[in-house]
Amino acid sequence: MKTSVFRAIVIAVVSMASLLMSGCGFQLQGDHNYPFKRLYIAGGASQEMAAHMKRLIEAGSDTKVVTSVRDADALLSMTFARGQSALSFDINGVVQEYQLTTSVSYSLVAKNGSVLIPPSNLSVNRAMTYSDQYALAKQNESVLLNRDMDSDIADQLLRRLDVVQTLTPTEPDETAPGVSSRAPLPTPPL
Repeated sequence: MKTSVFRAIVIAVVSMASLLMSGCGFQLQGDHNYPFKRLYIAGGASQEMAAHMKRLIEAGSDTKVVTSVRDADALLSMTFARGQSALSFDINGVVQEYQLTTSVSYSLVAKNGSVLIPPSNLSVNRAMTYSDQYALAKQNESVLLNRDMDSDIADQLLRRLDVVQTLTPTEPDETAPGVSSRAPLPTPPL
């Protein structure tokens, strides 16, 4: 008796939560409808980053990431750069905090040569405290922060790919506008 009442309460709560979320515009990630069905990714992305992007693209759309340019409908070219700079110092001039930066320059071109996304830039950064006493731990922390920045860049790139509407733009407004590294991106799905 108690379990059936508990089960009914759980079902009612879950139903109410799903109604509330659908009413506010909530939508699961992975609902992409790209005009290209085969994408080739070229550039200096790490193997881990390329695998992450492939998983996100293939899981969230009917687009496949191919291994040959000849098989692709579109070519995503990327160039990555990482940087580290001192952010703050103590009174003795010893670094207390670093800023880690990852930047990517990218463009998307259709198989026929049409520019779908002109050369654009994205840049993300993270602050990391530092102490010589914990050098090994801080090195591991920087690896984790770099992975997090790679994931952030991949998410932002996917939102930029969502802007592309056609493989054969005839009007200037049909191409996705270029984006500077600090420009706002399309709103991500919640």
